[in-house]
Amino acid sequence: MFLIGNGKLKRNPKHDGFTLIELMVVMAIVGTLLSVVVPRYFDGLKRSEETVLKKDLKEMRKAIDHYFEDKNTYPASLETLVTERYIKFIPEDPITGSNETWQTVIPPDKTNRVYDVRSGSAETASDGTLYNNW
Repeated sequence: MFLIGNGKLKRNPKHDGFTLIELMVVMAIVGTLLSVVVPRYFDGLKRSEETVLKKDLKEMRKAIDHYFEDKNTYPASLETLVTERYIKFIPEDPITGSNETWQTVIPPDKTNRVYDVRSGSAETASDGTLYNNW
């Protein structure tokens, strides 16, 4: 703040900066807002990863079923689905962050084929189940 005295502008030393109480109030407000916003952000992030995982599993399972309908056998690997153009690429597992971690399930006849696919993550989902059981 400036005071006008004798036609000159002078600084008023009483009004330089903020008081400690003002800073503490602002910090308390910011801390309260962060304690509400941050958990919601991370919950939303986890839900979006789970949604992507469900979508990817559905698409790969659909491609495995189409392959079986066309060839009357299950694909030898997930890469077979790509090379024979049932899917464009093997998606990244959003939980593990890699397209190399997908776990394949063999068919009931115990042939070395891909009957189903699951996430390679051993983490627990928000509904309490394991991702690798989806």
